[in-house]
Amino acid sequence: MKITTVMVMMMMMMIGAVAGDSNGVYSPCEDAKVQKSVGFTIGLAFSKKEYFSFQNVQLSPCDSRLGLAKKNATLAVFRPKIDEISLLTINGNTTLQAGGYMVAFAGRKYAARSLSIMVADSNYTITSFTLVMEFKQGSLQNLFWKSSGCDSCSGKSATCLNKQDCARPTSKCGQNGCSLSIQSAFSGTDKNLEVLNSLYEVSELRQQSLIDLYSDLRDQFFYEMTL
Repeated sequence: MKITTVMVMMMMMMIGAVAGDSNGVYSPCEDAKVQKSVGFTIGLAFSKKEYFSFQNVQLSPCDSRLGLAKKNATLAVFRPKIDEISLLTINGNTTLQAGGYMVAFAGRKYAARSLSIMVADSNYTITSFTLVMEFKQGSLQNLFWKSSGCDSCSGKSATCLNKQDCARPTSKCGQNGCSLSIQSAFSGTDKNLEVLNSLYEVSELRQQSLIDLYSDLRDQFFYEMTL
């Protein structure tokens, strides 16, 4: 099953050989057992909320029963390093065109997926998120969204939505849409039973400071995944 690709702007080099990266699994639909400081591939699927469920059960976007390829879904793939805070960004208005909801996922036999979360509707586009990846002995157990708060909201059109999400009126996003920024963080233990601590570090940082830190390191990639 092939899902239409969305252009992604990445803060970390994702594809290709990376010195010291011992994780050879590059598909978000395959399982990996990892340790600190190696790359880990995750996927973000964008579609309508109801399209992520089959018979009222939410499934991984890797599951062919969802038929996302026929439902105008889009896919972004990233490869942050284990236990390092990364800032993942996505350009454009494809999130709203695809359906406005987002699910993070990785793995096959031990498939993990986040709950679907709204990114955009006709009124607002949420511009910042925090994605937490929870591991047990190096295997991904859970993906969940943590509210980023509204500290990073700036500019005349910024809005604090539901007292927890920084958003902009969709009408103010322009022809190319609003960019999304996603902090990735880790918790649990790696395959060597070392504790992953970046989740606790995230709480001490503001989203805006990360954007400033990585603003000069952006590279553009097109990556097509077959699920």
